[in-house]
Amino acid sequence: MSELKLPRIPDRTPVKLTISVMPDLHSALVDYALLYSQTYGREEPITDLVPAMLAAFLESDRGFMKGREKIRSEG
Repeated sequence: MSELKLPRIPDRTPVKLTISVMPDLHSALVDYALLYSQTYGREEPITDLVPAMLAAFLESDRGFMKGREKIRSEG
């Protein structure tokens, strides 16, 4: 097999999650979506914002990132 510069593309099949949130969190998400729309001039549904918010949160959590690296190196 030849050595390619591009590594194998990871699985990009979306995984659907269904969650329930408390009313105060829902209200905050609605407010966030409104502020997002005002800031960027484009409305995005909460269902599209939440995955981006979760990804940004996880990427900024240094403790999680270090722990995840450790788990992956042990496994």
